[in-house]
Amino acid sequence: MRCPRIEVDLRKIRHNTQTIAKRLKRRGIRVTAVTKAVCGHPAIARAMRDGGAAGLAEARLSNVKRLRQAGVTCPITLIRTPMLSQVDDVVQACEASYNTELSVIAALAAAARRQNKVHGIILMAEMGDQREGIMPHDLGDVARGVVDMPGVALKGIGANFACLNGIAPTVSKMRALSALANDVEGQCGPFVETVSGGNSANLPWATGGNATGRVNDLRIGEAILLGVDPVTGDQIGGMYRDAFTLVAEVIETDAKSVDPLVGNFDHTLARIRLVPDISEITRIILAIGHQDTDAAGLLMPAGTTLIGATSDHLVIGTCDATLCVGSEMRFQMRYGALMRAMAASDIQINLRNDRPTTNAHNVHGPSKHLALV
Repeated sequence: MRCPRIEVDLRKIRHNTQTIAKRLKRRGIRVTAVTKAVCGHPAIARAMRDGGAAGLAEARLSNVKRLRQAGVTCPITLIRTPMLSQVDDVVQACEASYNTELSVIAALAAAARRQNKVHGIILMAEMGDQREGIMPHDLGDVARGVVDMPGVALKGIGANFACLNGIAPTVSKMRALSALANDVEGQCGPFVETVSGGNSANLPWATGGNATGRVNDLRIGEAILLGVDPVTGDQIGGMYRDAFTLVAEVIETDAKSVDPLVGNFDHTLARIRLVPDISEITRIILAIGHQDTDAAGLLMPAGTTLIGATSDHLVIGTCDATLCVGSEMRFQMRYGALMRAMAASDIQINLRNDRPTTNAHNVHGPSKHLALV
């Protein structure tokens, strides 16, 4: 079988989605499944929808187009502020988008009028992560500006946590977000349909018995795909961590010694490296590197140690004496490693446990270039 490859167990993705969707439904919160880490992969999107996701969310328009070309007709929201150069395509492909800039919203409104559509707008509020968002004291003014624009409709507000600065959602911050929804309604009149409280980092808050207030939507990607809490890295109870497995092939195996750095160079520029004791391990090289994934985000199998990586080589030490040239090694991945590997052109995606959808989620696939195993 071809290497390198990612083996995707769609049954486990369906299970993870279903588990989260059921837990959040009891709290009055729906799941919007985020597909950006898998580059808008249609079969994975279908598995999320089969598991109970109410809709899909994407950050890149190219991924949205991939989904639409594969026959996905369910609602898709663009969760990164649209680029001015793409507003016509955004209106054509997405029912709604998250926004922070009135100039962009005005351009979306003009594009929607040209297409005889009404585009949904969800305004992002800055709640402490300091990535994107409108300052809370300015949110009402921006919301009034949206309400006055033909071609767009104010659909809700949202917030983001634990991305740029690792600021986890707290009870007080989530209470403040609900208060902002009430304030916007008080100033603008229209009912705020969606209050999107954040991402996978919100799950402990959402399932912890706290009052959820106005929050009725969470954008969930990492927890569905990897079964972990993105803040702590801990496995979420009842979830699979191994829906994705990266498989790489051994291209060299020996017992080279690792010499200390020598030569004429400026020691102030030398990179400090910790080299493991390899007296009882075999040093092997795999045909994968930084160009394919985030080497630091690979979870090493038992009995192995990461020695280093370059653009095209992964060097590890292992106690497994049976490995030889042509052998395969399997790795679980953290979010950054998964995201880069799914985007790598040389990595084949192999799907397991696929099945035709039997419900009315309107997600059809898989698309071409997929290998079913």
